[in-house]
Amino acid sequence: MAPPQSFLWARRVFLTLLTVFVVLPVFVMVTSSLKPLEDVTGKFQWIPSGLTVSPYFDIWETVPLADYFMNSLVVAGAATVCSVVIAVFAAYAVSRYNFRGKRVFTVTVLSTQMFPGILFLLPLFLIYVNIGNATGIALFGSRIGLIITYLTFSLPFSIWMLIGYFDSVPRDLDEAAKVDGCGPLGALFRVIVPAAIPGIVAVAVYAFMTAWGEVLFASVMTNETTRTLAVGLQGYSTQNDVYWNQVMAASLVVSLPVVAGFLLLQRYLVTGLTAGAVK
Repeated sequence: MAPPQSFLWARRVFLTLLTVFVVLPVFVMVTSSLKPLEDVTGKFQWIPSGLTVSPYFDIWETVPLADYFMNSLVVAGAATVCSVVIAVFAAYAVSRYNFRGKRVFTVTVLSTQMFPGILFLLPLFLIYVNIGNATGIALFGSRIGLIITYLTFSLPFSIWMLIGYFDSVPRDLDEAAKVDGCGPLGALFRVIVPAAIPGIVAVAVYAFMTAWGEVLFASVMTNETTRTLAVGLQGYSTQNDVYWNQVMAASLVVSLPVVAGFLLLQRYLVTGLTAGAVK
């Protein structure tokens, strides 16, 4: 039976309002990034009187945005790879084997998501400083230290989600692989991983997006040479002025990798999140 006309009109109105709510900030962002600074700081105009692309060139000179971009790319990429690799092995072990402390492990992994990130900030800071003083290994203010920091909150979620996804993969595939002469690792890489690609992609996207836009830990655990994009954008604000047009332009530029990756992997992400959420 077709829905009533009142429902269809209400849905259209709601979707229209939702679209305006989502698109309007993006429109303001794009137009502000194409305005001269005096137009941005002056009276707001919905239709710009003059457009310029100079902010997109100036953002690379006002602050070392290329260095920040490289730092974010290295840190987010390494954190993503480590999260995926470790989560695959951990989730496979929990999903396919029974061992002492299995339930305690899974509950502990899940319970870490209950605590706010700021709770771990001071302990990690003290641990990194003490390790540096005792061994000379500089974790504080380094890319490696920031990667380890991001693993503390992306890895537990990744493990938990992949456990649910691996549980949805029939165990008959494991048995068939063993009949063909595969060991546990052979079954994992030749059968389970190819069948779990959507879940693995979902984990990778989550880990990358979490590390790419993180501000709290990056603002404390980095220095001038290891600063990431999320913190480096503050450089467009000086004591005398705020380069709002460059802020908007830089925000759009640094958002492109995440948006492009999300659009390309959207079908894997939706499938992975759906399958991993239902056991």
